[in-house]
Amino acid sequence: MSDEPEDTEKTEERGAGARLLGLLRPRRTWGQLVAGLLCLLVGFAAVAQVRSNQRDTTFANARQDELVGVLSDLSQRSERLRGDLRELEETKAGLERDAEGETALREARERATTYGLLAGTLPAEGPGIELVIADPARRVRAVNLLDALQELRDAGAEVIQVNQVRAGTATYFLDTPGGGIQADGAQLTAPYRFLVIGDAHTMTTALNIPGGVVRTLQGVGATTAVTPRTEIEIRVTRPG
Repeated sequence: MSDEPEDTEKTEERGAGARLLGLLRPRRTWGQLVAGLLCLLVGFAAVAQVRSNQRDTTFANARQDELVGVLSDLSQRSERLRGDLRELEETKAGLERDAEGETALREARERATTYGLLAGTLPAEGPGIELVIADPARRVRAVNLLDALQELRDAGAEVIQVNQVRAGTATYFLDTPGGGIQADGAQLTAPYRFLVIGDAHTMTTALNIPGGVVRTLQGVGATTAVTPRTEIEIRVTRPG
């Protein structure tokens, strides 16, 4: 007699049992996960509320002298904070005053430097040009040097020295007997050498315009040479 029917029945019973266990086993779904998360949130809120109620109960159950002590401590802290705030505001105001004072001092120093350079009482250095006027025919006159000085100033010259004389706001040129020229009372000898601090291109262009200083000097037999310099040093000063 064959055992196959019995084996088949046992296999079917095991399959049916596995299916039944699968149906009975809990399944995790998104809905279950969301529900679990909500439960956690509700629990957290409940714990927080309980702790809050405990703190409120602590103050509610405190004696009057304890509450007075807490209030006094809070008042002292508040007063200290107000004192700290006043000190910070005073410090800020002091820093602002110092900053304004430093700004005013810096501006005053800058103005003093500018006035000193214009008046010729301070030495100077910077880029500029060297203008040399040769006068082999001795026909250059004071007016020619004055025209050169004015042309350079109009072109933005900041500092000018003519031979050994530092030009200032009141500098003058004067013809002297025998064909000589004086600048601010000092005797000049040819060649006349201008050291000028300023924008080299602008001043060179101004000197060489048609009918300008260079053409006028050439018309009286003088020769000129304009040389840009990256650094001009002027150490001669005028009496303060």
